[in-house]
Amino acid sequence: MMSTSPTSILRRNVSSETFEQICSLCEQVAGMTGEEAIFLTEAALPSAVKNSRKDSLQKQRFCLVASPEFQVLLVGEPSNSHLSYQIQLTWDGREINQFLAQFPIDFTRSLLPQQRVQSGHFYSEFSLRLINLLAPPPLENIENIYPQVSVCKPVEDALERQVVQERLLNQVIAQLHQTLDLSVILETAVREVRNCFQSDRLLIYQFQCQSNTLENSNRNILRSGAGKVTYESKIDNSLSSLLNYVAEEDCFKHIPHCHQKYLNGCIVGVEDVESAYSASFCLVEFLRQYQIKSKLIAPIIVQDELWGLIVVHQCFEKRQWLEREKDFLGQIAEHLAVAIYQAQLYAAIQEQKDTFEQRVIERTRELRDTLLAAQAAHRSKSEFLGNVSHELRTPLTSIIGLSGTLLHSSQKEFSLSPEKQQRYLKIIQESGQQLLNLINEMIDFSQIEAGKTVLNTKEISLYKLAQKMRQVYQKESQRKNIELKLDFRVSVVEDNFFTDPERLQQILFHLFDNAIKFTADGGIVLLRIWREKHYAVFQVEDTGIGISEQQLPLLFKKFQQLEKSRERSYGGTGLGLALTKQLVELHQGRIEVESTLGTGSRFTVWLPNQNQRFLKSAALTTPEIPAFPKNKNIILVANDEETANLMCELLTAGNYQVVWLIDGLTAIQQIELLQPNAVIIDCDLPEVYIISQSLKRSPMTRSLKILLLSQQISAKDWQAIQQYGIDDYLLKPIEPNHFLQRVNALL
Repeated sequence: MMSTSPTSILRRNVSSETFEQICSLCEQVAGMTGEEAIFLTEAALPSAVKNSRKDSLQKQRFCLVASPEFQVLLVGEPSNSHLSYQIQLTWDGREINQFLAQFPIDFTRSLLPQQRVQSGHFYSEFSLRLINLLAPPPLENIENIYPQVSVCKPVEDALERQVVQERLLNQVIAQLHQTLDLSVILETAVREVRNCFQSDRLLIYQFQCQSNTLENSNRNILRSGAGKVTYESKIDNSLSSLLNYVAEEDCFKHIPHCHQKYLNGCIVGVEDVESAYSASFCLVEFLRQYQIKSKLIAPIIVQDELWGLIVVHQCFEKRQWLEREKDFLGQIAEHLAVAIYQAQLYAAIQEQKDTFEQRVIERTRELRDTLLAAQAAHRSKSEFLGNVSHELRTPLTSIIGLSGTLLHSSQKEFSLSPEKQQRYLKIIQESGQQLLNLINEMIDFSQIEAGKTVLNTKEISLYKLAQKMRQVYQKESQRKNIELKLDFRVSVVEDNFFTDPERLQQILFHLFDNAIKFTADGGIVLLRIWREKHYAVFQVEDTGIGISEQQLPLLFKKFQQLEKSRERSYGGTGLGLALTKQLVELHQGRIEVESTLGTGSRFTVWLPNQNQRFLKSAALTTPEIPAFPKNKNIILVANDEETANLMCELLTAGNYQVVWLIDGLTAIQQIELLQPNAVIIDCDLPEVYIISQSLKRSPMTRSLKILLLSQQISAKDWQAIQQYGIDDYLLKPIEPNHFLQRVNALL
């Protein structure tokens, strides 16, 4: 729609010849706009429509151009002599609709076509031709054309200036439809408007923060840093530039409610700035510095926000601002506000588009990375399964082969020698232990990863731990001709340390296994232990093959080995270091590695001293200490025959007297009767917690120890289990030496 401002209506006295020329111009532009355009004059009206008009309107002459892209209405009131016309030329849609309201509704409804986006090209073309027609004629012909009007040079200048203003306004409108580049629109507007006003300087002051809040708005908006001059046009370089100037806070405090005035659309014209702003010394000095004598200010309001100001400066002489000049600057500000809003919408759409495209790119990258990670995980798991199959097949082959040989020889007359039988049994035992270690490793990893593992904190001696590690790996290091060194730097005072001894040994076993495995004959493996405040530091250093820098990030990943399965020179499932890292983190510690390819590696573990409040309740309480039993009697309550037979054999070999009970319902009475030192209960029994709770409540059995056998126990499970009187637990499958150690420790 065209603007409803006064500039959209041009009123003028013209000669009859000029009136006919303007009508002809309207007809020409109608032909340019296309087949859908309508050109209508009073002569072309149907008789019924003519008769429907009032007598006062029947003398009017008019021509109307209506198309989807351009519309204009020319109405002329002839003088009595028909030598001149008082014309009214409008582009405003509402003015045109008001004119058409005098005709029948059916006629006007079929008259105007459906309006689409207006074309600035047709408005510009029409305006340029109209200016040529309305250009002031020579003075000697003025009185012949307008005999009743006295025309002087100022009137001619004013008429020409008004036409130029209308042309400029149409250029601004045309630019609104031709570009969304705000900088181009504002630069052109500043330059052309200054030329139109014939002023010395014109600028746009843009606020950086806008607010609808009226309270304290003057303080919040017009303060230092609130905005700056962003566009400027000067008559010549003799004037100082205000581009990028930022207004000072104190200069505007004497202007009351200035922000509210501008927000209400007030256009301010100041003829003498020194007189108007005499109360503000700072502002007067600023105006003198930049030679400003008069100024005209119009606000640019975008969506009810004061976006900025368009300011006209007169610098060489004072100027009285006319009302039409104020109106014109206000109309320019309104159209600039439309352009700014359109540019903001376009920028927001572009930003959303860019954001959406970026999100699509990021999402695509995430999906690609996820796919690559899934493929890598699949490959790693496949390699892991291959490694596990290989690691399990070797000991199983030995167990099946050698046990089959022993079984076969026992059924024949020819039997193996005792020495060979002993050697076969030893290999079977070692292979079985190797299998159990592999299975325990995988079970430990899955339980720790699932958060189902709890620390069994006890007080240990770091020195004894170091001696034990050297003793365990002494034979292996001698077999490979590797020198095993110990660098113990802990004082006697700091030797005691609270930790989970089994988990700590598991950490060191993995590090020692790797160090010895990857160190060639004649190499060195060093265990170094020291204290750092409440931390114990364990360092395992070797002179082995080392690790490349590219492979270090893969070192602690699960299912990951640094050598391909087809080129494997060393055994292992690929879980060892991943499990080690999890065990360290279970202690709230950390592990670091330094390695050089071909030189060796150094693994360093920091473990905090576990607070004694993490000790099991059985260790914290002070139960009644019975006299040391003469006989070590143990009752086993289990319904799994295979597991029960194994434990009975192991306990008997450990010099314990064992009674195996199958029925859990009658176990309590028999335990009270036999008075054992300890009870081992399989968690598979449904009555397990009833049995343990009843035994702890009975005065006859309160002091006996209860050991629970279970497949898995989490930290939360252990806290709940302790409430039933369980003293300790042991995870299945049972490892013989470990089982006997736990039973001995329990008693």
